[in-house]
Amino acid sequence: MKLIEVRTYRLKPDCAERFVAAVREALPLVRASGMDVVAFGRSDHEHESFHLIRAFASREQLVAQQDAFYGSAAWREGPRPALVECLDTYLNTLLWLPDEAVDALRANHQP
Repeated sequence: MKLIEVRTYRLKPDCAERFVAAVREALPLVRASGMDVVAFGRSDHEHESFHLIRAFASREQLVAQQDAFYGSAAWREGPRPALVECLDTYLNTLLWLPDEAVDALRANHQP
């Protein structure tokens, strides 16, 4: 079983291209920090909505990895400002999924 974080982003109007560029810059940093990026992409139902799905072994791992990453200079001085300026709102949802379900998400949504 994996703890899955589904983060959904609703963007300000006309920010999609800048947001995608900032996320593409951020993803290698996220992965280098040890986080498992399962999927990233645009929502099927709204042009200005995107999702980021990450997998963790436990709630403790999620907290430790995210605290370390979001507190790092690489994030704060790197893609963070460009990404944050595009956000209208975002929402996190956590759920437990079997490894097979995580693998299926990963196979169908290459970030």
